[in-house]
Amino acid sequence: MNNALIIGQYVPGKSLIHKLDPRSKIIIIFFFVFIVFFANTVLSYGILTLFALASMFTTRIPISYIIKGLTPVWFLIIFTFFLHLFVTKEGTVLFEIFSFNVYSGALIKGFAISMRFFLLILVTSLLTLTTTPIEITDAIEDLLHPLKKVKFPVHELALMMSISLRFIPTLMQETEKISRAQASRGVDFRTGKIKERVKAVVPLLVPLFVSAFKRAEELAMAMEARGYQGGDGRTKLRELKIEKRDIAIYLLFACVVAGLLVTRNY
Repeated sequence: MNNALIIGQYVPGKSLIHKLDPRSKIIIIFFFVFIVFFANTVLSYGILTLFALASMFTTRIPISYIIKGLTPVWFLIIFTFFLHLFVTKEGTVLFEIFSFNVYSGALIKGFAISMRFFLLILVTSLLTLTTTPIEITDAIEDLLHPLKKVKFPVHELALMMSISLRFIPTLMQETEKISRAQASRGVDFRTGKIKERVKAVVPLLVPLFVSAFKRAEELAMAMEARGYQGGDGRTKLRELKIEKRDIAIYLLFACVVAGLLVTRNY
């Protein structure tokens, strides 16, 4: 497994999170993304962080693997935090860094935005880590089933989304392979002027796009060879079913939402 990015990768397991109905996971993550913007106090952020960390530990996926997989995201989180420190000028002046005054409002806003970003990335990553692309496709198709009445291509949309998630780590691996090949030929991506570094990226992008189109063509040919004709008349090997553990997770998440709403005023 490539640890450069965990989004789109699936790690087999038998944890409670793995066994949950994929529809339950998608619904809970959807509402989590929604309510995370309602957090405005330390207690409310603490409740959301506790829920996210508890979910992460429940997956039984090595914590080191998840943390290392989030490495590309840490830079954006830290950059967002420091950007607010130097841009936001609200509240009282706390201290000075390189002739820049750091305000209390900047510290609070930087922490809030960074925490939101971290929680969103962590929780959404747990979906692909514990759910196969086929399960994601079936879940999205089932949740969007009412749109079939207006002849909306639900199955095709769900399949497209699951394939996109599946190929994220594949393209990351291909990018790493091409960059190493180009570096061995003397191409420098890290030093020099910005204009020179941009020019150095072109030899990386061209073979990457060629490889992506080639993989897409091979996938299309494989699906056509197996008689794929869309969602009409297709059957499923495993039918989705809401069980007691799903109901228990819904109740737990309802408690999290209630706790968030209560602690917003503290």
